[in-house]
Amino acid sequence: MDLKSGYPYWAVKNGLMHAFPKLEADTRCDVVVIGGGITGALISYELVTAGHEAVVLEQRDIGWGSTAASTALLQYEIDTHLTDLAERFGEAPAVIAYSACAEAIPMIQTLARDVRDVDFARMQSLYYASRRRHRRALEAEFELRQRHGFDVELLERDAMRERFGFDAPCAILSRLGGRIDPYRFTYRLFARLQKQGAAIHDRTQADSITANNRGVTVRTKTGAVVRADHLVVAAGYASQRWLSESVARNRSSYAFISDPIDEAELGVLADTMIWESARPYLYLRSTGDGRLLVGGEDDAVDIPARRDKRVDKKARRLIRQVRRLFPELPLQPAYSWAGTFAETEDGLPYFGPHPEHGKRVHFAMAYGGNGITYSMIGAGLIRALIEGKAHPLSGLFGFGR
Repeated sequence: MDLKSGYPYWAVKNGLMHAFPKLEADTRCDVVVIGGGITGALISYELVTAGHEAVVLEQRDIGWGSTAASTALLQYEIDTHLTDLAERFGEAPAVIAYSACAEAIPMIQTLARDVRDVDFARMQSLYYASRRRHRRALEAEFELRQRHGFDVELLERDAMRERFGFDAPCAILSRLGGRIDPYRFTYRLFARLQKQGAAIHDRTQADSITANNRGVTVRTKTGAVVRADHLVVAAGYASQRWLSESVARNRSSYAFISDPIDEAELGVLADTMIWESARPYLYLRSTGDGRLLVGGEDDAVDIPARRDKRVDKKARRLIRQVRRLFPELPLQPAYSWAGTFAETEDGLPYFGPHPEHGKRVHFAMAYGGNGITYSMIGAGLIRALIEGKAHPLSGLFGFGR
Protein backbone atom coordinates (compact mmCIF):
# COMPACT_ATOMS: atom_id res chain seq x y z
CA MET A 1 0.00 0.00 0.00
CA ASP A 2 1.19 3.53 -0.81
CA LEU A 3 1.22 5.16 2.62
CA LYS A 4 1.74 8.79 1.66
CA SER A 5 0.82 11.45 -0.89
CA GLY A 6 2.43 14.71 -2.00
CA TYR A 7 5.90 15.80 -0.91
CA PRO A 8 6.74 14.83 2.70
CA TYR A 9 9.29 17.36 3.88
CA TRP A 10 11.68 14.94 5.57
CA ALA A 11 12.29 12.91 2.42
CA VAL A 12 12.70 16.07 0.31
CA LYS A 13 15.10 17.61 2.83
CA ASN A 14 17.23 14.54 3.50
CA GLY A 15 17.00 12.50 0.30
CA LEU A 16 18.09 8.88 0.20
CA MET A 17 20.63 8.99 3.00
CA HIS A 18 22.16 5.52 2.91
CA ALA A 19 22.01 2.43 0.71
CA PHE A 20 21.28 -0.96 2.28
CA PRO A 21 21.57 -4.25 0.37
CA LYS A 22 18.72 -6.56 -0.59
CA LEU A 23 18.65 -9.94 1.14
CA GLU A 24 19.71 -12.49 -1.49
CA ALA A 25 20.78 -15.51 0.58
CA ASP A 26 19.39 -17.56 3.45
CA THR A 27 20.47 -16.45 6.92
CA ARG A 28 20.07 -17.16 10.62
CA CYS A 29 19.74 -14.75 13.57
CA ASP A 30 18.31 -14.29 17.06
CA VAL A 31 15.58 -11.87 16.00
CA VAL A 32 14.25 -10.92 12.58
CA VAL A 33 12.47 -7.56 12.38
CA ILE A 34 10.01 -6.85 9.58
CA GLY A 35 9.83 -3.09 9.11
CA GLY A 36 12.41 -0.40 8.39
CA GLY A 37 10.58 2.62 9.77
CA ILE A 38 11.17 4.40 13.05
CA THR A 39 9.43 1.68 15.08
CA GLY A 40 11.62 -1.03 13.58
CA ALA A 41 14.70 1.17 14.09
CA LEU A 42 14.07 1.79 17.78
CA ILE A 43 13.26 -1.86 18.49
CA SER A 44 16.26 -3.13 16.51
CA TYR A 45 18.55 -0.67 18.29
CA GLU A 46 17.29 -1.83 21.68
CA LEU A 47 17.79 -5.49 20.81
CA VAL A 48 21.23 -5.12 19.22
CA THR A 49 22.46 -2.95 22.09
CA ALA A 50 21.34 -5.71 24.46
CA GLY A 51 23.43 -8.26 22.54
CA HIS A 52 20.83 -9.85 20.26
CA GLU A 53 21.78 -10.61 16.66
CA ALA A 54 19.19 -8.97 14.41
CA VAL A 55 18.20 -9.03 10.74
CA VAL A 56 15.91 -6.25 9.48
CA LEU A 57 13.71 -6.59 6.37
CA GLU A 58 12.04 -3.57 4.75
CA GLN A 59 10.01 -3.86 1.55
CA ARG A 60 10.66 -0.22 0.49
CA ASP A 61 13.68 1.99 1.05
CA ILE A 62 14.41 2.58 4.73
CA GLY A 63 12.07 5.15 6.27
CA TRP A 64 10.03 5.50 3.09
CA GLY A 65 6.66 4.40 4.49
CA SER A 66 4.74 6.27 7.16
CA THR A 67 7.95 7.48 8.82
CA ALA A 68 8.58 9.88 5.92
CA ALA A 69 5.08 11.35 6.40
CA SER A 70 5.21 11.60 10.20
CA THR A 71 4.95 15.04 11.76
CA ALA A 72 6.86 13.75 14.82
CA LEU A 73 5.30 15.55 17.76
CA LEU A 74 6.87 13.91 20.80
CA GLN A 75 4.30 13.94 23.58
CA TYR A 76 3.46 11.94 26.67
CA GLU A 77 -0.15 13.00 26.15
CA ILE A 78 -2.15 10.24 24.50
CA ASP A 79 -4.97 11.09 22.09
CA THR A 80 -7.26 9.48 24.68
CA HIS A 81 -7.50 11.61 27.82
CA LEU A 82 -6.04 10.25 31.05
CA THR A 83 -9.51 10.61 32.56
CA ASP A 84 -11.03 8.44 29.83
CA LEU A 85 -8.34 5.76 30.16
CA ALA A 86 -8.86 5.76 33.94
CA GLU A 87 -12.59 5.23 33.48
CA ARG A 88 -12.01 2.36 31.07
CA PHE A 89 -9.03 0.53 32.63
CA GLY A 90 -8.74 1.96 36.13
CA GLU A 91 -6.76 4.93 37.37
CA ALA A 92 -3.54 3.07 38.21
CA PRO A 93 -3.07 1.43 34.77
CA ALA A 94 -3.96 4.71 33.02
CA VAL A 95 -1.34 6.60 35.03
CA ILE A 96 1.26 3.90 34.28
CA ALA A 97 0.60 4.39 30.53
CA TYR A 98 0.92 8.18 30.73
CA SER A 99 3.99 7.94 32.97
CA ALA A 100 5.69 5.54 30.56
CA CYS A 101 5.11 8.01 27.72
CA ALA A 102 6.56 10.80 29.89
CA GLU A 103 9.64 8.69 30.63
CA ALA A 104 10.04 7.88 26.91
CA ILE A 105 10.70 11.49 25.88
CA PRO A 106 13.96 11.86 27.85
CA MET A 107 14.95 8.41 26.57
CA ILE A 108 14.47 9.62 22.99
CA GLN A 109 16.42 12.77 23.86
CA THR A 110 19.35 10.72 25.17
CA LEU A 111 19.35 8.47 22.10
CA ALA A 112 19.06 11.47 19.75
CA ARG A 113 22.00 13.14 21.47
CA ASP A 114 24.04 9.96 21.04
CA VAL A 115 23.11 9.51 17.36
CA ARG A 116 23.43 13.28 16.72
CA ASP A 117 22.11 15.61 14.02
CA VAL A 118 18.44 14.57 14.02
CA ASP A 119 16.83 17.95 14.86
CA PHE A 120 15.77 16.95 18.36
CA ALA A 121 14.67 19.72 20.72
CA ARG A 122 12.61 19.85 23.90
CA MET A 123 9.35 21.77 23.61
CA GLN A 124 6.32 22.68 25.66
CA SER A 125 2.90 21.29 24.72
CA LEU A 126 -0.17 23.53 24.77
CA TYR A 127 -3.49 21.65 24.61
CA TYR A 128 -6.30 24.15 24.22
CA ALA A 129 -10.08 23.86 24.39
CA SER A 130 -11.47 24.36 20.90
CA ARG A 131 -14.96 25.02 22.20
CA ARG A 132 -16.48 26.29 25.42
CA ARG A 133 -18.16 22.94 26.09
CA HIS A 134 -14.73 21.25 26.19
CA ARG A 135 -13.67 23.30 29.21
CA ARG A 136 -15.02 20.91 31.84
CA ALA A 137 -13.22 17.92 30.31
CA LEU A 138 -9.90 19.81 30.20
CA GLU A 139 -10.30 20.94 33.82
CA ALA A 140 -10.89 17.34 34.91
CA GLU A 141 -7.92 16.20 32.83
CA PHE A 142 -5.69 18.85 34.40
CA GLU A 143 -6.74 17.93 37.93
CA LEU A 144 -6.04 14.23 37.42
CA ARG A 145 -2.66 14.84 35.80
CA GLN A 146 -1.62 17.31 38.48
CA ARG A 147 -2.68 14.90 41.23
CA HIS A 148 -0.34 12.28 39.81
CA GLY A 149 2.65 14.58 39.57
CA PHE A 150 2.67 15.65 35.93
CA ASP A 151 4.14 19.12 35.39
CA VAL A 152 1.09 20.95 34.05
CA GLU A 153 -0.51 24.37 34.33
CA LEU A 154 -4.13 25.32 33.63
CA LEU A 155 -4.36 28.58 31.67
CA GLU A 156 -7.53 30.64 31.68
CA ARG A 157 -8.72 32.72 28.72
CA ASP A 158 -6.90 35.92 29.75
CA ALA A 159 -3.63 34.07 30.27
CA MET A 160 -4.02 32.42 26.88
CA ARG A 161 -4.36 35.79 25.17
CA GLU A 162 -1.45 37.31 27.09
CA ARG A 163 1.02 34.43 26.78
CA PHE A 164 0.10 32.82 23.45
CA GLY A 165 -1.76 35.53 21.58
CA PHE A 166 -5.00 33.75 20.70
CA ASP A 167 -8.38 33.21 22.28
CA ALA A 168 -9.49 29.90 23.84
CA PRO A 169 -11.68 29.01 26.84
CA CYS A 170 -8.73 27.37 28.62
CA ALA A 171 -5.67 25.22 27.97
CA ILE A 172 -3.33 22.74 29.64
CA LEU A 173 0.33 23.68 29.34
CA SER A 174 2.72 20.74 29.74
CA ARG A 175 6.43 21.29 30.17
CA LEU A 176 7.39 17.93 28.69
CA GLY A 177 7.43 17.52 24.92
CA GLY A 178 9.79 17.45 21.99
CA ARG A 179 10.36 17.35 18.25
CA ILE A 180 12.59 15.33 15.95
CA ASP A 181 13.26 14.61 12.29
CA PRO A 182 11.86 11.04 12.22
CA TYR A 183 13.24 10.13 8.79
CA ARG A 184 16.78 11.24 9.59
CA PHE A 185 16.63 9.63 13.03
CA THR A 186 15.60 6.32 11.44
CA TYR A 187 18.39 6.38 8.86
CA ARG A 188 21.05 7.29 11.36
CA LEU A 189 19.93 4.54 13.76
CA PHE A 190 20.02 1.90 11.03
CA ALA A 191 23.38 3.11 9.70
CA ARG A 192 24.83 2.79 13.18
CA LEU A 193 23.32 -0.68 13.59
CA GLN A 194 24.86 -1.76 10.29
CA LYS A 195 28.29 -0.63 11.52
CA GLN A 196 27.72 -2.69 14.65
CA GLY A 197 27.13 -5.80 12.56
CA ALA A 198 23.35 -5.92 12.23
CA ALA A 199 22.07 -7.00 8.81
CA ILE A 200 19.78 -4.28 7.40
CA HIS A 201 18.05 -5.13 4.12
CA ASP A 202 15.71 -2.80 2.28
CA ARG A 203 13.76 -3.56 -0.92
CA THR A 204 13.22 -7.02 0.62
CA GLN A 205 9.60 -8.03 1.10
CA ALA A 206 8.59 -10.70 3.60
CA ASP A 207 6.13 -13.05 1.91
CA SER A 208 5.32 -15.74 4.49
CA ILE A 209 5.76 -16.42 8.21
CA THR A 210 5.91 -19.85 9.82
CA ALA A 211 6.24 -20.13 13.59
CA ASN A 212 6.33 -22.93 16.13
CA ASN A 213 7.56 -23.41 19.70
CA ARG A 214 11.19 -23.64 18.56
CA GLY A 215 11.45 -20.62 16.28
CA VAL A 216 10.28 -18.63 13.27
CA THR A 217 10.91 -18.85 9.53
CA VAL A 218 10.38 -15.85 7.25
CA ARG A 219 10.46 -16.36 3.48
CA THR A 220 10.91 -13.35 1.20
CA LYS A 221 9.28 -12.68 -2.17
CA THR A 222 12.48 -13.71 -3.92
CA GLY A 223 12.75 -16.97 -1.99
CA ALA A 224 15.43 -16.10 0.58
CA VAL A 225 14.80 -17.60 4.01
CA VAL A 226 15.50 -16.12 7.45
CA ARG A 227 15.39 -18.46 10.45
CA ALA A 228 15.26 -16.88 13.89
CA ASP A 229 14.34 -17.51 17.49
CA HIS A 230 11.88 -14.59 17.44
CA LEU A 231 10.15 -12.33 14.94
CA VAL A 232 9.08 -8.72 15.47
CA VAL A 233 6.50 -7.39 13.02
CA ALA A 234 7.07 -3.63 13.02
CA ALA A 235 5.73 -2.90 9.54
CA GLY A 236 3.49 -0.02 10.56
CA TYR A 237 0.01 -0.22 9.12
CA ALA A 238 1.03 -3.10 6.86
CA SER A 239 1.40 -5.21 10.02
CA GLN A 240 -2.33 -5.86 9.98
CA ARG A 241 -1.94 -8.08 6.90
CA TRP A 242 -0.47 -10.74 9.20
CA LEU A 243 -3.60 -10.84 11.38
CA SER A 244 -7.02 -12.16 10.42
CA GLU A 245 -8.75 -9.77 12.83
CA SER A 246 -8.71 -6.02 12.39
CA VAL A 247 -7.25 -4.30 15.45
CA ALA A 248 -7.26 -0.72 14.12
CA ARG A 249 -8.83 1.43 11.45
CA ASN A 250 -6.73 3.19 8.85
CA ARG A 251 -7.15 6.92 8.38
CA SER A 252 -5.36 9.74 6.57
CA SER A 253 -3.83 12.85 8.09
CA TYR A 254 -2.74 15.92 6.13
CA ALA A 255 0.13 18.32 6.69
CA PHE A 256 2.13 21.18 5.25
CA ILE A 257 5.35 22.91 6.18
CA SER A 258 6.12 26.58 5.68
CA ASP A 259 9.07 28.47 4.33
CA PRO A 260 11.46 29.54 7.13
CA ILE A 261 10.05 32.19 9.46
CA ASP A 262 12.18 34.61 11.51
CA GLU A 263 12.37 33.56 15.15
CA ALA A 264 10.95 36.88 16.32
CA GLU A 265 7.89 36.38 14.10
CA LEU A 266 7.58 32.72 15.05
CA GLY A 267 7.28 33.84 18.67
CA VAL A 268 5.85 31.27 21.10
CA LEU A 269 5.70 28.69 18.33
CA ALA A 270 9.51 28.41 18.39
CA ASP A 271 9.41 26.29 21.55
CA THR A 272 5.75 25.32 22.00
CA MET A 273 3.76 22.73 20.09
CA ILE A 274 0.06 23.50 20.00
CA TRP A 275 -2.90 21.17 19.56
CA GLU A 276 -6.61 21.34 20.25
CA SER A 277 -9.41 19.38 21.92
CA ALA A 278 -11.56 19.02 18.77
CA ARG A 279 -11.41 15.69 16.95
CA PRO A 280 -9.83 15.54 14.44
CA TYR A 281 -7.45 18.12 15.86
CA LEU A 282 -5.23 20.84 14.42
CA TYR A 283 -1.60 20.71 15.55
CA LEU A 284 1.42 22.94 15.01
CA ARG A 285 5.11 22.75 15.85
CA SER A 286 8.34 24.33 14.66
CA THR A 287 11.43 22.73 13.13
CA GLY A 288 15.12 23.39 13.73
CA ASP A 289 15.37 25.44 10.54
CA GLY A 290 12.60 27.81 11.62
CA ARG A 291 9.72 26.36 9.64
CA LEU A 292 6.20 25.77 10.94
CA LEU A 293 4.81 22.27 10.49
CA VAL A 294 1.00 22.06 10.58
CA GLY A 295 -1.18 18.98 10.48
CA GLY A 296 -4.74 17.75 10.91
CA GLU A 297 -7.89 17.49 8.80
CA ASP A 298 -7.88 13.71 9.37
CA ASP A 299 -10.43 11.64 7.46
CA ALA A 300 -11.35 8.01 6.86
CA VAL A 301 -9.82 7.87 3.37
CA ASP A 302 -7.06 5.28 2.98
CA ILE A 303 -7.30 4.78 -0.78
CA PRO A 304 -4.11 6.39 -2.18
CA ALA A 305 -5.65 7.86 -5.33
CA ARG A 306 -8.47 9.54 -3.38
CA ARG A 307 -6.06 10.77 -0.71
CA ASP A 308 -3.75 12.22 -3.39
CA LYS A 309 -6.55 14.40 -4.74
CA ARG A 310 -7.31 15.87 -1.30
CA VAL A 311 -3.85 17.08 -0.33
CA ASP A 312 -4.08 20.61 -1.79
CA LYS A 313 -7.60 21.26 -0.52
CA LYS A 314 -6.75 19.99 2.96
CA ALA A 315 -3.59 22.12 3.06
CA ARG A 316 -5.64 25.23 2.24
CA ARG A 317 -8.02 24.41 5.09
CA LEU A 318 -5.13 23.98 7.49
CA ILE A 319 -3.69 27.35 6.42
CA ARG A 320 -7.02 29.04 7.16
CA GLN A 321 -7.16 27.42 10.61
CA VAL A 322 -3.67 28.62 11.52
CA ARG A 323 -4.39 32.14 10.29
CA ARG A 324 -7.47 32.30 12.52
CA LEU A 325 -5.16 31.70 15.50
CA PHE A 326 -2.17 33.75 14.32
CA PRO A 327 -3.35 36.26 11.67
CA GLU A 328 -0.05 38.20 11.75
CA LEU A 329 2.15 35.15 11.14
CA PRO A 330 3.93 35.35 7.73
CA LEU A 331 2.89 31.87 6.65
CA GLN A 332 4.05 30.72 3.22
CA PRO A 333 3.51 26.98 2.61
CA ALA A 334 6.42 25.16 0.95
CA TYR A 335 5.42 21.46 0.87
CA SER A 336 2.20 19.62 1.61
CA TRP A 337 1.51 15.91 1.98
CA ALA A 338 -0.72 13.25 3.52
CA GLY A 339 -0.03 9.97 5.22
CA THR A 340 -1.89 6.91 6.39
CA PHE A 341 -2.09 6.27 10.10
CA ALA A 342 -4.11 3.87 12.21
CA GLU A 343 -6.29 4.38 15.25
CA THR A 344 -7.15 1.79 17.87
CA GLU A 345 -10.46 2.00 19.68
CA ASP A 346 -8.88 3.09 22.96
CA GLY A 347 -5.92 5.05 21.59
CA LEU A 348 -3.35 2.57 22.93
CA PRO A 349 -0.78 0.61 20.93
CA TYR A 350 -0.34 -3.15 20.64
CA PHE A 351 3.00 -4.74 21.53
CA GLY A 352 3.62 -8.43 21.95
CA PRO A 353 2.47 -11.85 20.72
CA HIS A 354 -0.94 -12.52 19.23
CA PRO A 355 -2.63 -15.91 19.79
CA GLU A 356 -2.82 -16.41 16.03
CA HIS A 357 0.96 -16.82 15.70
CA GLY A 358 2.20 -17.99 19.09
CA LYS A 359 4.66 -16.59 21.61
CA ARG A 360 7.66 -16.16 19.28
CA VAL A 361 5.99 -13.65 16.92
CA HIS A 362 5.74 -10.19 18.45
CA PHE A 363 3.76 -7.36 16.92
CA ALA A 364 4.85 -3.74 17.35
CA MET A 365 1.85 -1.62 16.42
CA ALA A 366 2.66 1.88 17.65
CA TYR A 367 -0.66 3.26 16.46
CA GLY A 368 -2.01 6.67 17.42
CA GLY A 369 -0.98 10.31 17.45
CA ASN A 370 2.18 9.76 19.49
CA GLY A 371 3.53 6.71 17.71
CA ILE A 372 7.21 7.59 18.19
CA THR A 373 6.76 7.80 21.95
CA TYR A 374 4.94 4.47 21.88
CA SER A 375 7.75 2.97 19.80
CA MET A 376 10.32 4.00 22.40
CA ILE A 377 8.26 2.25 25.08
CA GLY A 378 7.67 -0.71 22.81
CA ALA A 379 11.39 -1.23 22.27
CA GLY A 380 11.88 -2.03 25.93
CA LEU A 381 8.64 -3.98 26.15
CA ILE A 382 9.48 -6.22 23.18
CA ARG A 383 12.99 -6.82 24.54
CA ALA A 384 11.53 -7.84 27.91
CA LEU A 385 9.14 -10.31 26.24
CA ILE A 386 11.92 -11.84 24.12
CA GLU A 387 14.13 -12.21 27.19
CA GLY A 388 11.29 -13.70 29.26
CA LYS A 389 11.11 -10.77 31.70
CA ALA A 390 8.11 -8.99 33.17
CA HIS A 391 7.10 -5.54 31.94
CA PRO A 392 4.49 -3.31 33.64
CA LEU A 393 2.73 -2.51 30.33
CA SER A 394 2.66 -5.98 28.77
CA GLY A 395 -0.99 -6.38 29.75
CA LEU A 396 -2.33 -2.93 28.98
CA PHE A 397 -0.45 -2.71 25.68
CA GLY A 398 -1.09 -6.35 24.75
CA PHE A 399 -3.78 -7.98 22.64
CA GLY A 400 -5.55 -9.38 25.70
CA ARG A 401 -6.56 -6.06 27.22
